[in-house]
Amino acid sequence: MKKIVLAYSGGLDTSCAVRWLKDTYEAEVVCFSAFIGEVGDRKLLMQKAKSAGASKVYVENLKEEFADDFIMPALWAHAKYEGKYLLATALGRPLIAKHLVKIAAIEKADCVAHGCTGKGNDQVRIEVGVKTLNPDLQIVAPLREWSFKSREEEIDYAEKHNILVSATKKSPYSIDKNIWGIAIEAGILEDPWTEPPADAYFMTRPLSEVPKKPLYVTIGFEEGRPVSLNGKSIKLVALIEKLNDIGGRYGVGRSDLIENRLVGIKSREIYEAPAATILQLAHEELEGLVMDRDFLHYKRVLSEKYAEQVYYGLWFTPLREALDQFFATHQSRVTGFIRIKLDQGQAVVVGRKSPFSHYSEELATYSEKDKFDRKAAEGFMKIWAMPYRGHKGK
Repeated sequence: MKKIVLAYSGGLDTSCAVRWLKDTYEAEVVCFSAFIGEVGDRKLLMQKAKSAGASKVYVENLKEEFADDFIMPALWAHAKYEGKYLLATALGRPLIAKHLVKIAAIEKADCVAHGCTGKGNDQVRIEVGVKTLNPDLQIVAPLREWSFKSREEEIDYAEKHNILVSATKKSPYSIDKNIWGIAIEAGILEDPWTEPPADAYFMTRPLSEVPKKPLYVTIGFEEGRPVSLNGKSIKLVALIEKLNDIGGRYGVGRSDLIENRLVGIKSREIYEAPAATILQLAHEELEGLVMDRDFLHYKRVLSEKYAEQVYYGLWFTPLREALDQFFATHQSRVTGFIRIKLDQGQAVVVGRKSPFSHYSEELATYSEKDKFDRKAAEGFMKIWAMPYRGHKGK
């Protein structure tokens, strides 16, 4: 191989990987960074890549594509892996794979590389994506090949070769961030009995520092898409970033969980996803207001399958595309407003309104406004119970 395009995050692993690839394969290394929220300083990112030996660095602003083509389908799907993880990192990987293949074609490279570990999920997500889009590309995974066994050894390697890195031995966290959330692992977090220290969180405040007075926000939806905040129109990326800021100030969106990785091991993961938490809650509640019971109950089954597809790196597959079509069905009805109260780390729905609402106060009320036909209930009970009459069970 003569030229390698590396998916470059600017973190410790990929910074070391640039130099390692050059030395090991005697190849030119081109770096590609997807700007989907994790790149805080483009200039510093490019300096890091150059210090490691990259011949060229691509930093592509893909926030809008990420929001429209990856976040929105996942939002409509109500996708949460194992009912908890909102899939921020998992959603970003197929987008990275797509553009990794694109830049390899531009650069006429015969190989791509990534900084994913041999025990992680991201190696699957990127490599399956690459092979789906261009099966002729070779793939190199330095972390599966090199001799480093710890992040501390990598830090020593970076210091030896004058590679700019942000990780230190005192703060060895592995961090992956985009606009849909942040994943933090490694270091002291690897002990599942240890409470995460304050410095393990980056987007959200601890409860001791959140405002004492609750904050109410109203999110407007048009045909399933969030389009306004507190009555003002706002584009999707800006809305996500605004809710990350607001939700983070109120400590919303933290999770600490033991996760079943695709490779078969359990891992302890810390996530922060203020905007994702708020928007998924709002969309679920609005859809619950306008859709019927059977649709909602069956959707939960498909939502779990969809989350697995994303988590397992199976984005570019017929099943994921077919599920997208199901979740897109009837989004035209998901129009209205959801009011949410942010208070002490919690996001709670306190108001809902839609022109397509199935809710009827006259049928639900126990006041004098009640128009429910109570006499009809007796016949309904007889028919509903008919198959079970006399069946006492074991």
